[in-house]
Order: sequence, then C-alpha cells, then structure tokens
Amino acid sequence: MSTDLNQKYNQLITDNLANIQEHSSDLLNSFRKNAQEAFQKNGLPSIKNEDYKYTNVLPLYNQDWNLPLLEKELPMNVNDIFRCDVPNLDTDLVLTVNGRFYEFQGNADNLPKGTIIGGLAEMSEQHPELVKPYLFQQAEQNTDSLVALNGAFAVDGLFMYIPRNAVFEKPIQIVNLLLGDKPLLTHKRNLIVADENAHSQIVICDHTLSAERFFDNSVTEVVVKQNAQLEYYNIQNQHNGSSQITSLFANVHRDATFHTSTISLHGGLIRNNLRISLLEEGGHADASGLSLTDREQHVDNHTYIDHKAPNCTSNQFFKSVLDDKSSTAFTGRIMVQQDAQQTNAYQSNKSLLLTNDASSNSRPQLEIYADDVKCSHGATTGQIDEEALFYMRQRGINQREARLLLMFAFAYEVIDKIKVAPLALRIEDLVNKRLRGELSRCNNCEIRCQ
Repeated sequence: MSTDLNQKYNQLITDNLANIQEHSSDLLNSFRKNAQEAFQKNGLPSIKNEDYKYTNVLPLYNQDWNLPLLEKELPMNVNDIFRCDVPNLDTDLVLTVNGRFYEFQGNADNLPKGTIIGGLAEMSEQHPELVKPYLFQQAEQNTDSLVALNGAFAVDGLFMYIPRNAVFEKPIQIVNLLLGDKPLLTHKRNLIVADENAHSQIVICDHTLSAERFFDNSVTEVVVKQNAQLEYYNIQNQHNGSSQITSLFANVHRDATFHTSTISLHGGLIRNNLRISLLEEGGHADASGLSLTDREQHVDNHTYIDHKAPNCTSNQFFKSVLDDKSSTAFTGRIMVQQDAQQTNAYQSNKSLLLTNDASSNSRPQLEIYADDVKCSHGATTGQIDEEALFYMRQRGINQREARLLLMFAFAYEVIDKIKVAPLALRIEDLVNKRLRGELSRCNNCEIRCQ
C-alpha cells in the first residue's frame, strides 16, 4: 500500500504545483523541488519505521483529501462564530484558517518597535533578510518524509519576528482554525524568531469549526537567540474526526531559554514531533505535555533534545490519562554530543490507565558521548492507586469524586508548568471538564465546545 500511496502523493504534488506556486512566495517555492525529492527518496513512513512504530499514518493518507489552495476569503465571518476565550487573559490575537494566515487582530501600535507578525508568504517577500536565514534551516526534511510533504505543499503560515531587547507586555495568541464542507488536507508552515534578549509568550489554540474530516500536517521552526526567553504553549482541542501531525523544531542559542508545553484534549489521531537543539553554552529547554484520551483516540509525543554545547540543561515531563480503548505513545530521546560536557538532562513519562482496554507505550532513550554529565530518565504506566482511593473514601468522598480528584492531581503536575496564570486556570477548568465528560457537543456532531 505504501508504494501506491507514495506515487499518489508525488503525483498530487506535481498536479497541483502550478496552483501551489501561484498562491505562495518565491522563497517558499524555491524549496519545493528539494522537498519533493526528499519525499520521493523516503516515502510515507510505515510502522516498520522505528520513529513511527506506534503511529500508523498510512490509513490517514489512504483517503481522499482536498487541498485548500483557493484565496483566503471565506464564505462566513470567523469572528462571528468563534471566540477562543480565556477569562482574564489579555492577548493580541492572530488567526490562521485552513493553513493560511488570516489576520492579526491585536493593536500593532502597542507592540515593541520592530515586531513583525504576518503571513509567511507575504513576509518572506517584504522582509527576506529576516526570513531567508532561518526558513527551512531548523526542520529536517531529508529524514522525515512528512516534514518533506509539508515543504512541498505549504502555501503559507505565520511569520513572527520578536526584535532584540523586546519584552512583550502580554502574550500573543495564535488561533488555528479548520473549517469547510469537504475533507481537507492542510500544510501550515510557521517561522518564529526571537532575537537577542527578547522575551515573549505565545499561546497556540487548535480548533475545528465544522464537522468535516480534517488532516493538518504543520511544521513550525523556532529560533531563540542569545539570552532570549520564549514560552510556547499549544492547546489541541479539535474534534475527534480530525487528525494532526505537528512538528516543532527549535534552535536555542547561548544563555537562551525555550519553554514548550502541549495540552492534547481532543483529536482523533495526534502526533507531536518535538526537536530541540541546544547549540551554544548556557542554553535551557523545558518541554512538557499532557494528553487526555478516550474512545479510540491516539496521541503520540515524539521528542528529541540534542545537547550540542557544554553547560546546557533540559527537562522533559509528559503525562497521559487514558480511557476507553484509547492509546498513547511516548518516545523521548536525549542526545549528548562529545563536546557537551556538564550537561544536565532529565526526562519523565507517566501514564494513567482507566480501563483494561487502554494502552500506552513508552520509550525513554539516552545517547551520551560526553563523560561529565548528569542524565536520567524514567517511565511508569499503571492504574489508579487503590490504597489512595480507599483512603479518600474513608473520609467521606464518594468513589466517583475520589477518582476524579486523583486523576486531576495526576494531571496537575503538567498544568503547573504553565507560567501564564490565566491560561493555567483555563486549562485547569478544561481538564476538569474533560475528565468529567462535561465538554458539550453541538448539533449531535463531534465538535467539542468550550
């Protein structure tokens, strides 16, 4: 099947190439040939591919999809039908729709001077000096064919430049919307550059606005320059008829800090690829994730943190709560290069199974070529502690509430890593409702509403 699918998608690229190039920019178009060649060389990954051992993407690609290559005008006003409300969270709002930049709804005058927020295609033409040095430089498409597919199909996405010494007074909230009346396959390409001494918080919200099937394969490249601090939060809350593959590549420079946290609430199949390179001395990376799955949902977090320089630190902390016949997977790799002496790296993955039908796979990995390091990893999978449950029931808490409290306490360790207080409170509320099964459904469809 994979051979036929490879031919199918290679032909799909060729058949739509003129239309793709027409709606994109010269800079993005200049990478398409190499991307298509990389895809032709490697093909779609099967479960025989070690990196995709626990996530079979071939059935997803063995479906008929439409490419949203038309202009971004929509038959409806997204502002009238959607609000991504987080009480007391004051943000500047950015909208992308079906893989393309839609609009910036913040007050540009209040942003630090020199800040740039816009569509990647347009900004690559207006500011090539800021885009060209970094675009397609972080993401590795020669070994990951899904990243190569993104490079071949991507028409647009988001570009954000945080100027030197800029400190954002409030977070930037990026809302990625999917809507339409036919199955859509989208490829979003984002580039975020935090210049020296910059400090910013970014909140990503992924949502679906219609009950149609969607498949989003997005790639985000992040550059965190010397002494910069960037916080990157992603809330995945699409309906269970959608699927998404997100690939986040971050390069962290001297004395810089990159913090990322992904909360997966809904979505049929979710694969999160995280690649962080600590390039210079003093860099720090903090990565965490929380997955709440039910029915036949599948969430796979695949991380790779590469310590290339000495005196760098990294922490990984991923948890999942699984119900029904859902499944999760975690593969976390820490690479310590020969010159990366005095590395301090930590990794933990824990899964809580609520049924006998739920399943979780975990593969923590260490690869160390330096001798002066402190590295540790660990993974645990189990069910609710019956002794703790008994202890709580002895104190007058009924069984259902006791189970919910234990589940929430298990999840809260990840929520506690969110540094934006109003966002953390909102996530607490969503997780609590998610665990209680109280996120409502609209019009008898699978769309989960807030």
